[in-house]
Amino acid sequence: MQLAAHTAVTLTNHLSQLRDAANLVPYPSLAQRRQWLDALARLLQQHQHELAAAISADFGHRSVVETRLAEVFPTLAGIRHARRQLAAWLRPQRRPVALWFQPARARLLPQPLGVVGIMVPWNYPLFLALGPLVAALAAGNRALLKMSELTPRTGTLLATLLSRYLGDDVVRVVTGDAGVARAFASLPFDHLLFTGSTRVGREVMQAAAANLVPVTLELGGKSPVLIAPGADLQHAARRIVAGKLLNAGQTCVAPDYVLLPRQQQAELVAALRDAATRAYPSLAGNADYSAIISAPHYQRLQALAAQAQAGGAVLTIINPAGETPDELAAVRKLPLTLIEQAPPDSAVMREEIFGPLLPVIGYDSLEQAVAQLRQQPRPLAMYLFDHDKARIERLLRDTIAGGVTVNDTLLHVARRRCRLAVSAPPAWATIMATKAS
Repeated sequence: MQLAAHTAVTLTNHLSQLRDAANLVPYPSLAQRRQWLDALARLLQQHQHELAAAISADFGHRSVVETRLAEVFPTLAGIRHARRQLAAWLRPQRRPVALWFQPARARLLPQPLGVVGIMVPWNYPLFLALGPLVAALAAGNRALLKMSELTPRTGTLLATLLSRYLGDDVVRVVTGDAGVARAFASLPFDHLLFTGSTRVGREVMQAAAANLVPVTLELGGKSPVLIAPGADLQHAARRIVAGKLLNAGQTCVAPDYVLLPRQQQAELVAALRDAATRAYPSLAGNADYSAIISAPHYQRLQALAAQAQAGGAVLTIINPAGETPDELAAVRKLPLTLIEQAPPDSAVMREEIFGPLLPVIGYDSLEQAVAQLRQQPRPLAMYLFDHDKARIERLLRDTIAGGVTVNDTLLHVARRRCRLAVSAPPAWATIMATKAS
């Protein structure tokens, strides 16, 4: 109890001191915001190798190429985009006035909210900390970050660097377990951003509701791949493998399962095997193949596969170098495992997988596949492989997902990340700035 009380007091003090700084300068100038963004860019440019090493150490092994591609590059691209657009985002916007109010004038004036809380997951700890932070700073806010307990080295290093480059009056970082996370979500922020699982997202929103804190949730889910009749299976296999095995499948928009014409199922399994073998001819000592974040997560994935197999599923384990289970377990590397005939009520078909397990499901008609998709919760992402333009447009209308990539995987997110998940005005920055008329 003493530890919990101390944690709550410490978090409250962090928030209070950041709010004092925000109240002292409630509307940071364009020049000030650009200075913050420039400092963040220097931090990344000067310490990206240290950050990549810290992330790899937290994972047990994380591909440096993946860290640079999926975390460093999109964050720097987001900073550049925000810096270019910042003057336009800050500019007051005129609005028309009805005849009976004239000659009065109306305008929208973007204003910072104050202090933003950012709850960071473990799977992309750099981008999912700094991406929202870029938006918060662009909108003129201070921020308090809660890093995952599964990435302690990254959290400690990021706390040191952010303090050095931006100062404790702009951003602070806290680490800790689920108890700290619950206390963090209960703070009276001016806005709270959470990235993570649906289950934890419900708890975060419930905790924030006590203080009527507006919450933005970025949640995962089971993102399907829909392969239409006549699609190029070799191309689909290469793109599915690339998207599924990035970060060893520990990506919220990774392909979660595949729907394809039943008569083409064996051909796709063979194509997936070939594509995975070419991409990753070995696993345990392969610097480009990432580890599963922790032993409990590794065991959870093994249990998902074992339960499906016990229920009658057929497993195809793609292990090109023939490495033993002990060799792979020692470094927490899990091979791509294709799962056919998985029972519909098995955990692998109900839960977000978040690892290199891939159910492959045959359908008898495209209408049946679309009906199956509609029966599921709306996914964060969907991947459609087809070359019939009219059918593509129909499928896009008949299904709903947070984002869709056609004839590839992840690219809609890559484009969004490279622009800080913003268009104009910025989505994250907009929710972190009031608009007074």
